[in-house]
Amino acid sequence: MAGHSKFKNIMYRKGAQDKKRSSLFSKLSKEITVAAKMGGVDIDANPRLRLAVKSAQSNSMPKDNIQRAINKSQGGEGDNYEEVRYEGYGPGGTAIIVEALTDNRNRAASEIRTAFAKNGGNLGESGSVSFMFDKVGEIVFDASVMDADAMFEAALEAGAEDVNSDDETHEIYCAMEDLHTVTTALEESVGSEPKSSRLIWKPQNTVGVSEEDAEKLMKMLDVMDDLDDVQNVYGNYEISDEILEKLNG
Repeated sequence: MAGHSKFKNIMYRKGAQDKKRSSLFSKLSKEITVAAKMGGVDIDANPRLRLAVKSAQSNSMPKDNIQRAINKSQGGEGDNYEEVRYEGYGPGGTAIIVEALTDNRNRAASEIRTAFAKNGGNLGESGSVSFMFDKVGEIVFDASVMDADAMFEAALEAGAEDVNSDDETHEIYCAMEDLHTVTTALEESVGSEPKSSRLIWKPQNTVGVSEEDAEKLMKMLDVMDDLDDVQNVYGNYEISDEILEKLNG
C-alpha cells in the first residue's frame, strides 16, 4: 500500500493484490457474473460488464476465468446477489465506504459490522459518510508512459476533470458517466492500456491518521478484504510514507 500520493491509499486492495490473488479473482468473477446477468453478455452494449472485464484483465486474470464468469451468468448463477453499500467510521475519525455483493444481506451486515466494531470503528446508517465522497471514474497509468505535463494535457483533452501524477503512477479522474470515453481517448493518445479503469468513491478531503490509528485501520481493512461479500473498500484516510514503512516493515 503506497502512500506517495494523496489518493494512493483510497483503495486498500491496490496494495493487497499479490498476496490475495485468489480472493481477488473470486471477487472479480462475481462482479463479471452479476454485470453480465444484469446487462447481458455483449461487452460493447454493457458498460458495467466492460468495466468488470477490463478490471479483471488489468489484474492479470486469465481469459478462461473471465469467460467462465460470463458463462455463469447464463446458468442461473448471480440470480441471488444484491448490491449493498455500508458506511461507517474507522479509527481516527476516518470515513469508510464498503461495497458488497451478497446473497445473504444479514450475513454481510453482521460480518462488516463486526469488522468495524473489533477494530476501533463503528458501522453507521446509509448516507452517514457518503456525502463526503464523490462517485467518479478513475484511470491509472504507469508513470513511465509519459511525463506529468504531457499526461495532464492528454487527460484534459480526453475530457478528464483532474490528474494526479507522482513517481509511480498517473491517476486521472473524470465524471462517472464519461469513464469509457475518457479511457478510450487516453488509450489512443498514450498508446497503451491503463493499469486500471474503474468507478470509485473519491474523498472530497482526506484525514491524516496517527501511527496507532493507522495500525488499527489497516487491520480493519485487512479483515474486510478477506470477507467474501466485500467487493471494494474506500476511505478518506491519508497515511504518511513514514508510518506506512513502519507498519509494513
